[in-house]
Amino acid sequence: MKEGAKTEGLSLDTLAVHAGQPPDPVSGAVMMPIVLSSTFAQRAPGEHQGFEYGRSGNPTRRALEACYAALEGGKHGFAFGSGLGASTTLLSLLRSGDHVLTGDDVYGGTFRLLDKVMAPLGIESSFTDLSDIDVVRNSFRPNTRMVWFETPTNPLLKIFDIAKIASVARERGAIVVVDNTFATPVLQNPLALGATAVLHSATKYLNGHSDVIGGAVVTSDEELAQRLAYQQNALGAVPSPFDCYLVLRGIKTLPLRVRHASASAGIIADRLSRHKNVGRVIYPGLSSHKGHALASQQMTGFGAMISFVIKGGLEASKSFLSSLEIFACAESLGGVESLAEHPAIMTHASVPEAQRCALGIDDGLVRLSVGVESVDDLWADIERALGKS
Repeated sequence: MKEGAKTEGLSLDTLAVHAGQPPDPVSGAVMMPIVLSSTFAQRAPGEHQGFEYGRSGNPTRRALEACYAALEGGKHGFAFGSGLGASTTLLSLLRSGDHVLTGDDVYGGTFRLLDKVMAPLGIESSFTDLSDIDVVRNSFRPNTRMVWFETPTNPLLKIFDIAKIASVARERGAIVVVDNTFATPVLQNPLALGATAVLHSATKYLNGHSDVIGGAVVTSDEELAQRLAYQQNALGAVPSPFDCYLVLRGIKTLPLRVRHASASAGIIADRLSRHKNVGRVIYPGLSSHKGHALASQQMTGFGAMISFVIKGGLEASKSFLSSLEIFACAESLGGVESLAEHPAIMTHASVPEAQRCALGIDDGLVRLSVGVESVDDLWADIERALGKS
């Protein structure tokens, strides 16, 4: 795809391969070069060629940021060294005395950041079930400056109405940040539904190979973009050029991986729902899921994450996870390999036990990240492990 070529109207499959990555003008290389330089020569003081210092900008990172923006249908993309680095930079836009209205079911690291890092700085958060739009309206305060939520959520896969929440937030002048890590731009486009900014842990599906830690933010809001660019440079939570290259490489197969894994997850969720050792299956693609109808409207697929409760509680769930052979018992998600984890012990251990229990993150809850392996092999692995739980 030539430099300057228009990307409007191109499908996500094409953008994933080409966006932000024209052939190198020097060598003609069709793959984005890894520019490792920490500093860049200037023709004269203040006369540079678009880059001054590696923290402030880098050609490989710029390509990744352009790709991020194109995938989410936004104007400005920002790359970070981790998902939490992206989150921290967004939250640094707030001031002491500001309030964040956030979903009650969020990634444990997000909860820790809001509750243990931002709260002592005077930035208060309220963790609220955003499923009911009346509850959303009533939860706003005069000092609410940001609404922050995941959908589907982690790990209970709740579905929140992005368009309705964004509409309420706009009326009150609040920024809306949607963590789109689980759905990815393949299945959901929050900016098109009214969100101000989209957040990703690029470690997960965007990179897709469990070998990079990264984060992303995309927005079309010009004022927010200017503030983010300043904070990105000032805080310095940026990725290395090599990591940017790896994420660009991973994104090229993003649509293929997500669609394949999602199809397999639908099959596995249906089979789990009929297994005698399973008490409850949480998957937006099942008609039994409370948010199924809404997910069908605002998503183009239901994703590759499944949570389910094993009968027998903690011991049964630990036995299940220890018995898996293809699924690895590990934190994280979104890689080509399938992973299984215990939220209460692993990813959400930082959430207080009483709050976990109130949400439904109990000792029997297991979360699966379905990868791209054969669905029959994956099911055989699950079925064998359930038989031992």
